[in-house]
Amino acid sequence: MIATIGVTEDDLVTGEAVALDLPPASIGLRILSGLLDLVIIETLLYVVLVAGALLVTSLDEALGSAIMLLLTVAGLVGFPTAMLTLTRGKTVGKLAAGLRVVRDDAGPITFRHALTRSLIAVVEVFFLLGIPAVITSLINPRGKRLGDIAAGTYVVRERTRANLPPPVPMPPHLAAWAASADIAALPDRLAAEIRTFLPAAFSMDPGARDELGRALLEEVMGFVSPLPPPGNHPEYVLAAVVADRRRRDLDRLMRDAALRDRVIPPDPLVPRH
Repeated sequence: MIATIGVTEDDLVTGEAVALDLPPASIGLRILSGLLDLVIIETLLYVVLVAGALLVTSLDEALGSAIMLLLTVAGLVGFPTAMLTLTRGKTVGKLAAGLRVVRDDAGPITFRHALTRSLIAVVEVFFLLGIPAVITSLINPRGKRLGDIAAGTYVVRERTRANLPPPVPMPPHLAAWAASADIAALPDRLAAEIRTFLPAAFSMDPGARDELGRALLEEVMGFVSPLPPPGNHPEYVLAAVVADRRRRDLDRLMRDAALRDRVIPPDPLVPRH
């Protein structure tokens, strides 16, 4: 098994197999957004309970208690769950702080994730005053609270730039071969290993660099036909494969965009330049 160089378990991999580092939100920003959300929820809950108490005065005591319980659950669980689901991971506090809740794979959260976080927050934040949330966030590498751990989510800073490595350049002497070769889509793991190996190769031990380069080339050749011209360094061939796969993906995306423009009529509300 070849270890991926430079890609850790906390890195995210895009569709182009590029390691993408979405920085977790700091504990300070999370506390700030949490306090704002707490004030909003407590205010909403107070208004709802006061209105509910006025409405149930003429009802049976058991029915009135049941309605008040439902209103409490709606305020503590229903409201934050609806906010997170409808906004794909944002609450008022997170919107103000520039934060968003995402899945562990950086995808948008769903109702299940939002509900799990909200349910655990009732105990973790409201009943225990947020103490377990703060302790867990300080210990966890991604700053997760207990609700995040249970839901498989974490909070990221949205107002930041992701550092993407530059595209791998095409070796000029292999451009013609790569353009005419049948290069299948590489598995995400293999593509990520190549993308991280090539920039790091210059700083590697020469023996380890040569061994890893040849091992990657041997694996890549199962996705390429015909084989590259003999005598080329493994790193040149790997660069040619990755660069041409990127070119083909960009061409496909441009064709898809052109097809959508022809098939879908323009929006009359969008001004044309």
